[in-house]
Amino acid sequence: MSEQKCKEEYIRRIHKVQDYIEHHIGQSLSTTELAGAAGFSKYHFSRIFQGMLHEPLAHYVNRIRMERAVFLLAHRTDKNITDIAYELGLSDSAVFSRAFKNYYGVSPREYRREYSKNCKDSYLLSEYNKNTAKKEWAGDPFPVTGQITIENLDEKQVAYVRHTGTYETLAKEYGGLMQTLFAHAKKQNFLKDGQNWVLAMYHDNPEFGEESQFRTSLCLTVPENIRIQEDGILGRMKLEGGLYAVGHFQIQQEQYGDAWNYMYQEWIMGSGYVPRDYNPFEVYRNDASANESHIHEVDIYVPIEPIRF
Repeated sequence: MSEQKCKEEYIRRIHKVQDYIEHHIGQSLSTTELAGAAGFSKYHFSRIFQGMLHEPLAHYVNRIRMERAVFLLAHRTDKNITDIAYELGLSDSAVFSRAFKNYYGVSPREYRREYSKNCKDSYLLSEYNKNTAKKEWAGDPFPVTGQITIENLDEKQVAYVRHTGTYETLAKEYGGLMQTLFAHAKKQNFLKDGQNWVLAMYHDNPEFGEESQFRTSLCLTVPENIRIQEDGILGRMKLEGGLYAVGHFQIQQEQYGDAWNYMYQEWIMGSGYVPRDYNPFEVYRNDASANESHIHEVDIYVPIEPIRF
């Protein structure tokens, strides 16, 4: 195997263990378990992981867990501190409170109280966010509105290429990443007329995460009967089924952030739903460069569940 192929195989395995951590964050996640998910020896896995991501394994798992915690504290007020501790795989609320305060410098209760007082300070979720991540509500805070439908989505298989870094660097590399994705799809005969969704999945909430570590997967849905050949560039994962709020928008490129804000600030507060613990994503329904007005037809999928009082 060539040196380049070896590097690609290592990257593929690290992506697999990242996905495994994301979907099993409520479990203990021992080094042995994670090494097995990556297909590495447990005796060498921690050093390999740190060498490739420049972050110790234990720190990475704790960071993902704490970022999930702040999301739940901010947006799942139906869950108390003990509920969140158990959901994150921690033994009780005291252990959770110590871990959270060690990481952020405030207790979970203090964070929740302060967030509820300052929740109008919004963060955009889209990669089009670039230079104005935070912005205050203006006199007309929702210049973009869309039709919202509730849909029960079946699980889908997707092929993806992944970007790790800021949304500014993603914007610069977006075109090349999409070209790579479609080149692989063509090579492996994934493209089926009218059957492939083109989407961007956001694994980290920019309101709570570290900007340089944001993970975005650019994806194509692939029929289940087609086997995806993974390598260090192309990965395979499942897009989780279940209930989603789907915002249908026709917008200019600079309006993506407003569309996300409309869903998370205006619509969801009176909807009877709360965000479900999974990744939101954008599905691109047209080629905006192909029409004179450069209108983007995009569906924004937010995973939801009924609020429980």
